[in-house]
Formats: sequence, structure tokens, C-alpha cells
Amino acid sequence: MVGTIFMSVPLILCLPFLLLLYSFIQWKLRQPRLDPGPTSYPIIGCLITFYKNRTRLLDWYTEMLSASPTQTIIISRFGARRTIITANPKNVQYILKTNFNNFPKGKPFTEILGDFLGNGIFNVDGDLWYNQRKLVIHEFDPKSLRDYVENVLKDEVEKKLLPVLEAAAAEVEEKVVDLQDLLRRLAFDLVCKVSLGYDPCSLEYNSLNTSHPVIEAFDVASEMCARRGAAPLSSMWKVKRFFDVGSEKKLREAINRIHLFIENVIRDKKRSSKERFETFGNDLLTKMVLEKDEEYARDTMISLIMAGRDTTSAAMTWLFFLFSRNPNLENEVLREVGIVEEDDENSLKYESLRELRFLKACICESMRLFPPVSWDSKHAMANDLLPDGTPVRTGDRVTYFPYGMGRMEGLWGEDRFEFKPERWVSEVEDGIFKSLKNVSPYKFPIFQAGPRVCLGKEMAFIQMKYVVAAILKRFRIRATSPDRPVFVPLLTAHMAGGFRVFVSPRH
Repeated sequence: MVGTIFMSVPLILCLPFLLLLYSFIQWKLRQPRLDPGPTSYPIIGCLITFYKNRTRLLDWYTEMLSASPTQTIIISRFGARRTIITANPKNVQYILKTNFNNFPKGKPFTEILGDFLGNGIFNVDGDLWYNQRKLVIHEFDPKSLRDYVENVLKDEVEKKLLPVLEAAAAEVEEKVVDLQDLLRRLAFDLVCKVSLGYDPCSLEYNSLNTSHPVIEAFDVASEMCARRGAAPLSSMWKVKRFFDVGSEKKLREAINRIHLFIENVIRDKKRSSKERFETFGNDLLTKMVLEKDEEYARDTMISLIMAGRDTTSAAMTWLFFLFSRNPNLENEVLREVGIVEEDDENSLKYESLRELRFLKACICESMRLFPPVSWDSKHAMANDLLPDGTPVRTGDRVTYFPYGMGRMEGLWGEDRFEFKPERWVSEVEDGIFKSLKNVSPYKFPIFQAGPRVCLGKEMAFIQMKYVVAAILKRFRIRATSPDRPVFVPLLTAHMAGGFRVFVSPRH
């Protein structure tokens, strides 16, 4: 009788019941899990546990990777591509170098960021990527870096950043300053001057009480694109974009402001005479608008601004937080700066910045714990096998995970959660740091590695060294709260709510 009734019901109506029944039986009878990945069920995969941990994905992934014998896990959930997440340096080397051609950014990645970054260098593969890389590589040679230190960096720090901090330190009552905001404004002005040949003056003291509209637009665009990537169902943002509602409407409005800003700069340059280009055109945009179309130049500039603005400011913000918790290490950096300046007539020049080895160790250690880019993904072009034995299917999203890698005991030891810059030092002589360890970029892939290694790596270290040393020499920075700040990844990481500090003169 029951069988007759069951057979009379269309099979399509029985499927949901059968799936739920199967999932329940599997859940009741399953043995202790050997797989360190998340609990998964038929059809929906790990969607339930993913949703529960959506606000702590970094720590959730790190916990599972730490429990995995290979430091690799597989995430399969309804509505998203199968994702392989790894903190294994051998896998990272295989993805970024050994079999580079099988792991491009891929269409799923470029689709998420396409509205924002367009065909910019960080959102394309193949010839588009290669041609842009050739175009910008000359901006990072030693001659360009020396010019950057002496004519751009020094001017912005000495004439804009330090006067703002001096004004705050001179207040009778201690003034609270958002150091993260100041460093982001500084980085934005610097990258705009280098790439656009235009100074947005976001660090002017009188403008600090209001948000800069273009910086705000970049913040919104970054957050909304990150929401796309983290959505439990990837189709959700596409539906919202179609109807132009919610986060997708905010993203469209932010992108329009960014495009208008850069297009206005481009048009101003095109209106300038050829003679003016030859006399003043040292920036990258000037060179591009003479040879490329506006959209190509615009997309390239957006990618460069995004990278140059957020990464260095995030790294410096977390470094100052760590110094506030470790004043003895801050004093060690000050001692090193004093030695270098004494040898260089009391000024930090391009060559002398290279001598600040302990400061570089501090920066690296800060980025190990709080990487400016927490993860990066590629998409497999064909079936593959990672060195640890993990099978890769065509179309899989393959993610290497700097945040988790910095927390693997097998890579950094039992003291991996401690801020210990000395772990980067290889030689000390008479109290002077002579050399640093040559750490594999596949163990510490903060600047990627292989063919797509970050071209601006050296410029980033130079900028961070100069800014941090200039601030530490003149001011004491103290956090207003003893609480640990919240690390927010997005496309690039930042400190939730800013880094609020008291500023006082050092002498």
C-alpha cells in the first residue's frame, strides 16, 4: 500500500525528501572524521558550517589547516566553486611558479572585480597582464626609486605628514588621532603623485575632519567587491547587480566616482601641450595617455592606486600597534635609525634606507601576523595534482593563504603568535644588524612570487622604512585603548574602526 502511494507521487517531488533522509542517516551514522575540512552534506556541501563561520573565515580556515596533515583543505558548498585552500609552501611554489600557466586569475576572479578593476594589471591574465607589466616595470628601477625618495616621499612626509602630527602633539590636552587614516591618506597622495602626476592633497590638515570623496569611494568599492567574493551563494550579488539594489548599487556609485576622478585627470593631461608633457611628464599616466586609450590607462591606474594605497598603509598601521605593545623593540629600531643617520649626516637617503635591517625585520614580522592581503586565488585551467597529493579539477578555485601560513607551527614554531622580529635576523655584530635571513617567498608570499611577484616590493619597503623612521624619531605613539584591534581582510586588510592613538613629542 505504502509502495503504491509512493510510486504514484512524481519522482521530482520525492527527491528533496530522499536527500534530506540520506543526509540525516549519514549524519547519524558517520564515523569520527579523518578529513580536517568542514562537515559536508550531499548537494549543499559545507554551506551550513560556512554560513555559521562567515564572520570568522580567516580563523576558521586557519584552524582547519592547522589540523590538516598537508596544511591543505577542500571547501565544497552549494552555490560556489570547489575551493582548495593551502598553507603548504610546496603547493604555493607549484601554483605561483612551477605550473604557473595552469593557475591564472581566471574568469571567476576577473568577474568579481571586473566592474571595479576592469582590465587593470591585477585583474587580467595572458598578454594583457604581460604588456602592462612591461609598461610599469621601469618605474621601479634604482634610478626611479632614488628619485622617488628624494623628490616625492621626502616632500610628502616632511611637509605634510609630520606637521599634522606636530599639531596634534602640541595640543594642551592630548588629541586623539586616527593613525590608520593618516597613513592611508599619505599612501593615497604618494601613489597618485607617482602614477597620475596629480596631488589630491588628502593629507592637508584642514581636510582631516572630513572624508576624502575618492578615498571613500575606493573604500566602498573594496568592501563591496569583497562581499561578492565571500557571499554564501555566488549568484546573490549578480541578482542584486541586475536590479541595482543594496551593496551593488553602492558599488556602482563608488566606481562612477573613481572613474570620474581619473578620467578628469586624463583629460587635463590630454589638454596640455606636448611641450608640457616633455617638461613635466615624469609620471606613468602621462606616458600612457600618449600611447594608450583612456580606458586602458584608467584601468591600469585604478589597479596601481588600489595596490599602492592600501597595502603599505595597512602594514604600517599594524606595525605601530605592535610597537605600542613592545616598546623595547621600538627602542631597538630607534637605536638603529640613530646609527644610520649618524653615518649619513642626519638624513635618510635612498642608500641609507637599505641599512635599516632591523626595521625591515619588524615590518616583515608585522606582515607575517597581519598580511595586507590575507589570501589570493587562482583558477585551474586543467586537472592537476598538487605536490602534497591534493587532486585539482578543471575550474577549481585554488587559494594560497598568507594569513594562515603565518600561523602554522610547522613553518614558524611554537612562538608563531608572538611578535619576534629577531626570527628574521641572521647576523648581528657589535649590536649592529648585518644581515637578514633569506626566507623563501613561498613560505612568506606577502608579495606573491614567481612570474607575478609584486613589482613594487622594493618601493613598498623603502616607503615604509622612511615613514616609520620619520615618525618614531619625533613622536611617541600610544594606543588609546588596551584592547586588541579587529583585523578586517576585505580585498586588502585594515583595522576595524581605525587606529586611534595619542601623539606626544619624543624629546
